[in-house]
Amino acid sequence: MLSQQEIREIRGQFPILAQKVYDKLWVYLDNAATTQKPRQVIRVIENYYTTINANIHRGVHYISRLATTATEYSRERIQRFIHASHPHEIIFTRGTTESINLVASGMTNLIQVEDEIIVSQLEHHSNIVPWQMLCQRTGATLKVIPIDQEGVLQWDIFETLLSEKTKIVAINHISNALGVVNPIRKFIRKAHEYNAWVLIDGAQTPCHIAVDVQELDADFYTFSAHKMYGPTGVGALYGKEILLKKLPPYQGGGEMIKEVTFEKTTYADLPFCFEAGTPHIEGIIAWTAAIDFIEQVGIDQIKTYETQLLNTATEYMNIIDGICLYAHHTPCSGIISFNLADVHPFDVGSILDRLGIAVRTGHHCAQPLMRFLNITGTVRASFAVYNTLEEVEQLYDGILKAKKMLKN
Repeated sequence: MLSQQEIREIRGQFPILAQKVYDKLWVYLDNAATTQKPRQVIRVIENYYTTINANIHRGVHYISRLATTATEYSRERIQRFIHASHPHEIIFTRGTTESINLVASGMTNLIQVEDEIIVSQLEHHSNIVPWQMLCQRTGATLKVIPIDQEGVLQWDIFETLLSEKTKIVAINHISNALGVVNPIRKFIRKAHEYNAWVLIDGAQTPCHIAVDVQELDADFYTFSAHKMYGPTGVGALYGKEILLKKLPPYQGGGEMIKEVTFEKTTYADLPFCFEAGTPHIEGIIAWTAAIDFIEQVGIDQIKTYETQLLNTATEYMNIIDGICLYAHHTPCSGIISFNLADVHPFDVGSILDRLGIAVRTGHHCAQPLMRFLNITGTVRASFAVYNTLEEVEQLYDGILKAKKMLKN
């Protein structure tokens, strides 16, 4: 277990956490939206622009070669971090959303009218809409794994949804709205019995728990740097080599080609055939520093400590009369989602903001889930390794103040 002294040292690596909001020391509990960045990530970005700013892969000059080497080293670091078999199974994208769209777009010519695609009721819009669009293009049918009131995917119904018509199952590893950790290995194994591909939305996962795509046997796994202490605007798609080779290029342009004539274009090999144009070079390179930070602290240490934060927050919440906690009897990671009876979540979030406490309110891009729960949205507090038990107590005090103000 990380000691409070170690947590203070970790917090010291994040300059933004030292600032004040409304004359109060900022309590940042919106980590599911984006995490803050440690100095080592910020330094890499500054170093890139001051020493090796050049376009990559195409240049013969010295600085371009340095930037190219740093970029490809980051690909290798990500491969090792999630235990992929090969670096070329890592495709750089703008984030989880683009990664999912890349796969959904690429499957267009592989899907027929009678085929079926399965998603879950827990999904972020980014793991619903691309599949709806694929169904609209192809005439395929979208099916949904329901959940119970605790946010648990209904396994028995999932089994009935699967058939020889199932082509892909797309589910998240950790729910961005509720924090529920799904038993995805079980779902992957079952889907593979029907020769269906499985795409995992892992946006909320790599900074909370260890990910081993080979152990999971995931066909595709998507995630973003900015939710794991790295820069915004950069993400990755992992795909098994044999499956990536079945997908056509997602975009056309520079870098993803072997040869272009007006009569015909031939495409580059993996991973470059999916990486048209100039990428987010400094973001890719700085992502390595974010992974270094996670590994220096230790992902198991992070998981244990964040579990303590979550358990403490749950204990505090259970003291409050009139509070509704969602999925609090279900294994969760990093997120507590709640409402005060007869109070709009926006109002609670606004008061917490004036108290210097940053949370997220609304439907969290999970409107089908909110409709199932028969609510407009929730207040979501989400934790990172730099949060403290004192901040959890401040959240509790803030909710009590909000309740007193809004109930009068």
